Amino acid sequence: MKKLTTVASALIVSLAVSGSVLAKETIALAVSTLDNPFFVTLKDGAEKEADKLGYNLVVLDSQNDPAKELANVEDLLVRGAKVLLINPTDSEAVANAVMRANKQGVPVITLDRGAAKGEVISHIASDNVAGGKLAGDFIAEKLGKEAKVIQLEGIAGTSAARERGEGFTQAVAEHGFSVLASQPADFDRTKGLNVMENLLASQAAVQAVFAQNDEMALGALRALQAAKKGDVLVVGFDGTDDAVRAVEGGKLGATIAQQPEKIGELGVVTADKVLKGEQVDATIPVPLKVVAK
Repeated sequence: MKKLTTVASALIVSLAVSGSVLAKETIALAVSTLDNPFFVTLKDGAEKEADKLGYNLVVLDSQNDPAKELANVEDLLVRGAKVLLINPTDSEAVANAVMRANKQGVPVITLDRGAAKGEVISHIASDNVAGGKLAGDFIAEKLGKEAKVIQLEGIAGTSAARERGEGFTQAVAEHGFSVLASQPADFDRTKGLNVMENLLASQAAVQAVFAQNDEMALGALRALQAAKKGDVLVVGFDGTDDAVRAVEGGKLGATIAQQPEKIGELGVVTADKVLKGEQVDATIPVPLKVVAK
């Protein structure tokens, strides 16, 4: 009889554990690319918070491809996601994915980059306009008015590229900068290197470079070092580990630091509130700071 009681008890415990696992709600996270350290850190922040709050977080990489992004979202919806966290590849193209979730009644929260269309319950991001302005103000502080600058732009169509450029343009007007060139390098380190190499051939008078993310800034830095123009001030954006190390080493002038881990964490915290039926803010800002030596 004692043996049967022990077996029964074990079965009850097993069913209880199984039930708790099944009871875990699934939150989905579609990330634009996991090739970029910034978004890896964002993912890590979301995973830590999901573990802490007891959610099953499913993460898929869109590989900077809107078609892949849509397929990922469809997959995540099939898997029974109760909330969709999405870091868009493109603010316009992501509308199809957002509306697909809307159609199934799954709340959508955008991270870092916004969506131009579709119903989004909350957007969590740094103030990119303010960040672009901070970068320009830092250049003016170091070089004074009328500095000769180059801007490396991110992926066209993303809210981050548009807003960071808008903020920097405000600084250009305020400080009377001469913009020698403003070209896309798609938030990519290798493209940042190549674009900077090409620009140096015709814009050797450049005094400062504002890159709309750290990956492009680090690529530009390599091009400038190879051309023996180490006196050119380079300012990045994101506050990635590589960029902060470059600032500390005296190579990168500054980076406008976001808190990607915090963005991911707040994404899950906000999803938790939504699932509990609580009201959430339409926009949740994450503070920025200038990291300089």
